[in-house]
Amino acid sequence: MIPLHVHSNYSLLKGTTTLDKLVSLAKQSGLKSIALTDLNSMSGLIQFSKKCNEENIKPILGAEINDPKENSLSAIFLAKNNKGYSELCKIITSRKLNEDFSLTKVINNFRDNLFVITHSIELLKNIKHNQNVFAELIATKRQKIQTRHLYDFSLENKIKLIASNPVYFLEREDFLIHKLVTAIRLNSTFDNLDPNELADEEFYWKDQKTLHEIWESLPDAVEMTEIISNQCNVDLKLGVYKYPVFKMPDNESSYALLWNEVYKGFKINYPNMDQAALERLEFELNVIKEMNLVDYFLIVWDIIKEARNRGMLMIGRGSAANSIVAYCLGLTQVDPIKYNLFFERFLNKARNSPPDIDIDFSWKERDEIVKYVFNRYGYENVAMISTIITFRAKSAFREVAKVFGFTNAEISNYSKYIPWTNAANLQNISGIFPESKNINFKIEPWKSIIELASKLADFPRHLSIHPCGIIVTPGPVTDYVALEYAKNKGLGLIITQTDMYSIEELGLIKIDLLSQRSLGVLRDTIYQIENNGSISS
Repeated sequence: MIPLHVHSNYSLLKGTTTLDKLVSLAKQSGLKSIALTDLNSMSGLIQFSKKCNEENIKPILGAEINDPKENSLSAIFLAKNNKGYSELCKIITSRKLNEDFSLTKVINNFRDNLFVITHSIELLKNIKHNQNVFAELIATKRQKIQTRHLYDFSLENKIKLIASNPVYFLEREDFLIHKLVTAIRLNSTFDNLDPNELADEEFYWKDQKTLHEIWESLPDAVEMTEIISNQCNVDLKLGVYKYPVFKMPDNESSYALLWNEVYKGFKINYPNMDQAALERLEFELNVIKEMNLVDYFLIVWDIIKEARNRGMLMIGRGSAANSIVAYCLGLTQVDPIKYNLFFERFLNKARNSPPDIDIDFSWKERDEIVKYVFNRYGYENVAMISTIITFRAKSAFREVAKVFGFTNAEISNYSKYIPWTNAANLQNISGIFPESKNINFKIEPWKSIIELASKLADFPRHLSIHPCGIIVTPGPVTDYVALEYAKNKGLGLIITQTDMYSIEELGLIKIDLLSQRSLGVLRDTIYQIENNGSISS
């Protein structure tokens, strides 16, 4: 068996269709395991792991990492266990955030929780003897001489060999798409694209019979794939919550604090001690305690308390308004008893997803409260969540046209007639949208541009910042996810490589701190009234 290590074109497989196809091919090939090893990224690993688990295929979680000072030096890291997964998160975070990152130093210093596979002789020369390092033999015409040199070098230096079949595209004809997205990533045209930036045309999915024919003269290298696969066993416990921890003084109970703060608010909101409201309160507190959400509620309460202490305007909204606990803590301003709102819509024991308390702040003050969260709970335990920006019709058309060599002005003459829609609609755009009916996309080169652009539908473009999502983790964030700078590195904003959906699958609790322009307008209005005299009745 040869467990393939698959590289996706950006940091995530192209939508669920390609992921489904990948796992289906693995199943058809009789593979018991398969590895995903994106370049300097772990963005796709959670969804990949989930899909493999559904199909009873063992996911091997890894990444390819190159040296920032010399990109030709690269190695594949595979996590042997959960500690190895966390170590890999930290290594990639270091690769993304530290300018002095050295791949050689990392490999020489890592422990026994990771396998390292590389085809770089130069890298192997600088690695101290390590039983977890392997020389990767790749059978392609372009790398035939290099593979032979690597084979001889490994035998001389007693480095274990492993047979490999990197996969950058599932079918041979998909090489054109790989070439296209590489050109887009490098801001290059097809004519000027450096061939060394491309994967080998042979790096497509091959069946097991073909692979064993390729490697029939090296059965030990093939057997090594089985050995490594059997030793890679990571269980991320998807769907099991990793609850944040509210900082409490020693020997004090977080539930006692929550109880006291809730009852303070209850006495204010229900001075007559309404019995129905009291019963509802006790019921909700029991549910919150049983679901291990006490610290989560305290963290949200703490954020709002700090905002009020600073004189900020804020408002809670969404299904949290159905909770009398949220109302008494001041998280929301709606009385659920008065309006007969059902708590179960917000939180119940049968619910598979975590609670969602949305808090709106003025757009002028939201960044200030986010900074407070980082300072209060530690920069190592807090992170902003990423979102994956995908190609839509306009962006796909524009980027592909640039690859064909057209100027921005020439592209704009056509793209202005393309509406905001899915790129898949480009194939018949003039028949779907009235604003496009007078543009002839059936003549070359526009016909080819449209055809290629439509294939980028929902394809990942880059990572950006989720508009409101932030996580507070029970331990260092890099125990769970890798971090990197947001697209504009100059701003210094650091985000998770994993998006909101994967964060939830991983069981990390998201807190939504939103920016509301209308609250900013209200804040400015109150300020103007206070400084220019009150309004007479």
